Amino acid sequence: MRIAKIETFSREHLGVVRVTTDEGQVGIGQVSPFNADLTALVLHRQIAPLALGADALDLDALSDRVIEATYKFPGSYICRALCGIDTALWDLHGKLEGKSVCELLGGTPRPLDAYGSSMRRDITPRDEAERLKRLQDERGYRAFKIRIGKVCGHDQDEWPGRTEELVPTIRRAIGPEAALHVDGNSCYTPAKAIEVSHLLADNGVCHFEEPCPYWELDWTAEVRRFGAVPVAGGEQDYDLKQWERIFWMRAVDIVQPDICYLGGLTRALRVARRAGELGIPVTPHSANRSMVTVFTLHLLGAIATPGPYFEFSIEPTPWVDGFLTEPLEATDGQVMIPSGPGWGVEVSPAWLAAADYAVSSAS
Repeated sequence: MRIAKIETFSREHLGVVRVTTDEGQVGIGQVSPFNADLTALVLHRQIAPLALGADALDLDALSDRVIEATYKFPGSYICRALCGIDTALWDLHGKLEGKSVCELLGGTPRPLDAYGSSMRRDITPRDEAERLKRLQDERGYRAFKIRIGKVCGHDQDEWPGRTEELVPTIRRAIGPEAALHVDGNSCYTPAKAIEVSHLLADNGVCHFEEPCPYWELDWTAEVRRFGAVPVAGGEQDYDLKQWERIFWMRAVDIVQPDICYLGGLTRALRVARRAGELGIPVTPHSANRSMVTVFTLHLLGAIATPGPYFEFSIEPTPWVDGFLTEPLEATDGQVMIPSGPGWGVEVSPAWLAAADYAVSSAS
């Protein structure tokens, strides 16, 4: 069974991939969100020529072939594009077998506990506390993540004193039993991150994400060693060799591969399985309600060391509106792993019809 046709349906933020085999089987996937229209160009120019004619069920071989053949172009866009084909092939495989991807991996579709993930730093601590408490009451969340510091902030806060006010304010609002995660988004030097970690520990924070610039692995490892709360990271890392370094260094306590950034489920599974061998929890990065969250649910339903909660965005996101025919929603703090064949979701035909279309084929 060979890949015969690769179609893309892209807009600025989202891009869908449809793969068809020479026997007529079809699978649907998604490239990594953001600049998806540019990613579609990379897919057709650099990835499709390598994928057309390839065995549609040998996903490891295809992933390795693409990475090796594009060695002159190491970087995020190759993996962002590869993800679209890889995830479409997983969907195809599931439909062939009449199983969800979770079941293909040996798991069982079921509800998973979500942490409500805030993406905002432009909000006062009081307003953030009010909306998280409201969502706790309305949706039953038992865990949340908030943003501290400033993106690549060089030890600066979004405004002076915000983090010191935010963390205890949120803790009081959501109560002592709720799990509280924070994200530093590459803000701190090790000394400052360690200092901040004591504030976090005093407020029962259980997950300090990306405390240092993510490329500074030694810095992150130092915070893990000397800080006061568990350190999470890895969302930006698409190179499997970098993941070997992360594991070898024990740079983090919790690993956060992003399935789309890494190049698809096939490569993300390698990270998750290695984490399982080492007993390290896996809490993937899935910061919007596109198909990246669908992929993440299926992965977490089948691996050895899933984290206790998965990331589920609480933000209104206009570019995702109307994308899936049945959008994911949290009920009693949980989201169901879709149980239908493949990914178990359908992209809206109207969304596809309005997107920019391109095709590469073997004929």
